[in-house]
Amino acid sequence: MPTLALIRHGQSQWNLENRFTGWWDADLTANGEAEAKHAGELLRDESFDPRQAFSSVQTRAIRTLWSVLRELDRVWIPVEKHWRLNERHYGGLTGLDKKETAEKHGKDQVHIWRRSYDTPPPPLEPGSEFDLSKDPRYDGIDVPQTESLKLTLERVLPFWHESIAPVLKGGTDTVIGAHGNSLRALVKHLFDVPDDKITGVEIPTGNPLLIELNAELRPVSARYLDGSRATDLPAIPG
Repeated sequence: MPTLALIRHGQSQWNLENRFTGWWDADLTANGEAEAKHAGELLRDESFDPRQAFSSVQTRAIRTLWSVLRELDRVWIPVEKHWRLNERHYGGLTGLDKKETAEKHGKDQVHIWRRSYDTPPPPLEPGSEFDLSKDPRYDGIDVPQTESLKLTLERVLPFWHESIAPVLKGGTDTVIGAHGNSLRALVKHLFDVPDDKITGVEIPTGNPLLIELNAELRPVSARYLDGSRATDLPAIPG
């Protein structure tokens, strides 16, 4: 049975500053680098031996994956980076302080933008300093102006089916370094989490989620490796 490790990047500078980040390319803090190293150590202690890795095209996820592979002595394995594994796009909230945004728009409204399954935040305004349409990593891509978790899942799934699933079906242990919401999207898909339940699923930073899959790529077991920082897992589909 193949094993899949999902790793949310370590703390980023905008995580530390309590700002909505999304597609903006905030880098890791020193604490985030330590979290990434620790994630690799946890996987090494499990004798996890991936032969294929995937990440988004965002620096914080890439650098986290680098640290993990270095700890596993697997920096030589193939790594495929793709924008479809990027964090959810926070639209017009990008760059804003989360506390100040709640004070301005109300906690209930911000909670809906952050946690509802299918209600996206307001779109990014034209000419915003956070517009990434000219970023060379997105050449030829229609960069979203905002996304809900539902829209994030819809753009993650094609990459899962076309690139990641075939590797796992071949029996190859695989690691994905990505983001809270792109990984929540994968967890929703793998564990068949209902729309109204996925909003409560948290993916902790720098704590590998190790999932054993059967031949149909359905989970047969799943656990966070750092029990002191783990959150509740969805039930394994019966």
